[in-house]
Amino acid sequence: MAISLTDKAVTQIKDYLSRQGDQKPYLRVGVAGGGCGGMSYRMVLDGEYDAANDSKYEVDGVTVVVDKKSQLYLDGTVIDFHEGIDRSGFSFENPNAVKSCGCGSSFNV
Repeated sequence: MAISLTDKAVTQIKDYLSRQGDQKPYLRVGVAGGGCGGMSYRMVLDGEYDAANDSKYEVDGVTVVVDKKSQLYLDGTVIDFHEGIDRSGFSFENPNAVKSCGCGSSFNV
């Protein structure tokens, strides 16, 4: 299993990547300790890939890079993009999370 991106997320990420040129061609997704749920999601555009410590795969033309430790927590996660009057941004639907905070930016496993 891996991380999935919805069509809306792919469109938004491709737009961000096109503005970076060749300097940051990857979407790096990971987790870090912290947040009200215990762990926080991280998502940045990146130009670095370490074959020994990262997994790399293509999702609808987007190259996703995940460090191997984060992959354990993110396997099966679906990343979506929402744009509305009440909020705008990426969301994570993580089947490994047993508890998430109200804003959806942190979780516990």
